[in-house]
Formats: sequence, C-alpha cells, structure tokens
Amino acid sequence: MILMLCGTGDARELALDLSRRGLSLLASVVTASAAERLEEAGIRTRTGRLDMLGMITLLQEGNYRAVVDGSHPFALEAHANAIRAAAALGLPYYRYERRSLAFDSHPKLIPVHSYEEAALAAKAIKGSVMLTTGGKTLEVFAQVLLGDPEVRLTVRLLPCLENIEKCLRLGVEQRNIIALQGPFSRKMNEAMFRHYGTQVMITKESGAQGAVDEKLRTALDMGLYVILITRPQLLFDGIGGVYDSFDALAESVQAELAERPEYRAVKR
Repeated sequence: MILMLCGTGDARELALDLSRRGLSLLASVVTASAAERLEEAGIRTRTGRLDMLGMITLLQEGNYRAVVDGSHPFALEAHANAIRAAAALGLPYYRYERRSLAFDSHPKLIPVHSYEEAALAAKAIKGSVMLTTGGKTLEVFAQVLLGDPEVRLTVRLLPCLENIEKCLRLGVEQRNIIALQGPFSRKMNEAMFRHYGTQVMITKESGAQGAVDEKLRTALDMGLYVILITRPQLLFDGIGGVYDSFDALAESVQAELAERPEYRAVKR
C-alpha cells in the first residue's frame, strides 16, 4: 500500500495512473471537495492535514510501503513532513514536481524569492494590485499593502468560507475579493484585469498545470507588471527521488516495491 499526498489536479491524475498500474494507494487530501473528486474516480481517500507525527502513525498503522508526494510545489511544510516521516520509518519517498517554466527576460517581469519580497515590490510600484497566490499567505500582503492609500489590493482566491472570512478579517473590502475556482482562460484573465484596472499582478511559479503561464503571458501582453515568486527548492537525497514525469515516478515505485515485496515499516 502507498500513501499519496494529493494537493493538485495533476496529483489526481498521477493517483489514477498509479492505480491503473495495479498499485494500491490511499490518497491523503486536505478538503472534502478534493476527496469527493478522487472517490468518484475510484481512489480511496482520507481527509485532513497531517503533521509529521500524524503521518508516522498513519504509515505504521496501515503498514504502508512507500510515500508519494503530490503536494503543491509551494507546500514546503507538507514536503518536509512527508520526507521526515518516511525517513523515520525507513520508507522510500517519491515526489512529483511539475516542470518549471522558463521565461524570457521582460522589462515588466519581476522575479522575487519570497512573499515578503513580492509585497514590498508591489508597494514600490503602487496602483491596482491583483494578488493570485491564494489565502495562505494573505497576511503578508495585507500588512504591507492595505495601509497604503496609493495601492488598491484585489485578492483572487478559491471560493471557500475560510478564505472569505480571512479576507474580511484582514480588512480586504468585499468589492476587492474575487472568489473563483480556476483554471482561467486568457479571455477570462484579460476580462478580470480590465474590470479591476489591474496594473500589477502577483503570482507564484507553480508550473504549467497551474495555468501560471497563461495568466502571466496575458498580464505581460496587456502591459501589466508581473511579480513572480520563484519556486522554493527542497532537496532530497534519501531512498526514492524527485520526478517531473508520471511514467518515470511510477516505474521507479514499481521497481522499488518489487525489489522488497515483504517490506514492513520500522516500528519506532
């Protein structure tokens, strides 16, 4: 049995691919909606966040033989917990990472390395700023940008109650909240940028599957400044590996499990 962390749409496709290859797995997701989509596709799930100790307990109780990490590229805490839990039990760890996007230099493309740096860059430019990085780090941008009379902060995020409540609690006006589920087409992005008079767009380099490429190129073609938060790096050198191909990851998992058919997790 494999424990797989599913945090993106492409992770769902990977789970289906592994299942079609005859690999038994349990998909761990954060939200009920994500669980529902996987269950509809015939993938068994569990719901809720897992810290390292919780993951170790789950792996031991289910006698899992491998961990496959399909969390979002920016989910550093989830990656770290999975790596440590697998290492504690002597289990192989495999991570799927979307291929990074390569962008040509552009006078209005501003790469940064952190959310804090992105907020400060937007504050320096001023104007109407559309934030498309989700609700998890909204505090960083609210603290830097909401008090500036020369900045209008518009927030685009998933339409869940937690996100809306967080926006209102931090002082984001209702008229500046765009609660929509992507991915968005070029025409949809362009319409939103025009409607809100966007001059600066903030996004994360999460890969083509997250529709970042479409959003970014639309913004640059319209003459907007784009602040791009580059992908964080979390190195891994234990049993398993990091892959940007479904086939390569699946083949590696199959080979590892075939080599150790009687593997049992180490009891702590």
